[in-house]
Amino acid sequence: MEQGLSQHLEFRKKFLKPLEKRENRFNDWLAITITNIVGTMWCAYAFACLAFISLPAAIRGGTSTLVAWIAQTFLQLVLLSIIMVGQKVAAEKSDRQLEQTYNDAEALLKISDEIHTLLKQNTELTEDINKVVREVKKG
Repeated sequence: MEQGLSQHLEFRKKFLKPLEKRENRFNDWLAITITNIVGTMWCAYAFACLAFISLPAAIRGGTSTLVAWIAQTFLQLVLLSIIMVGQKVAAEKSDRQLEQTYNDAEALLKISDEIHTLLKQNTELTEDINKVVREVKKG
């Protein structure tokens, strides 16, 4: 059982390591870099400033132009970054919970292995005691 448990734990450690794909390294790097830049509150502030530059023209254009400015310019630009920040925060929390669950499961597997070892020792000692008791009864 001990060997099976350690093999299982080693397999899990190797299996959970991130996979590297040589052909996608640049694309992955570029996507992550852009996401890390756009997914910040500073980017949301910059987008808000950029959107406000066109606000006076939207106000002069009337109600429909103002509504279009709010929906198409302000909300899309600013909310994009804010939503990305929220998703990043939620993902980090989820990752921490997943890691804790993994650590808990690994600890439980080790405890289970220790219990198995103790039960095996207990069984062997009980068998030895039974042998001694049988020999005493015979003798």
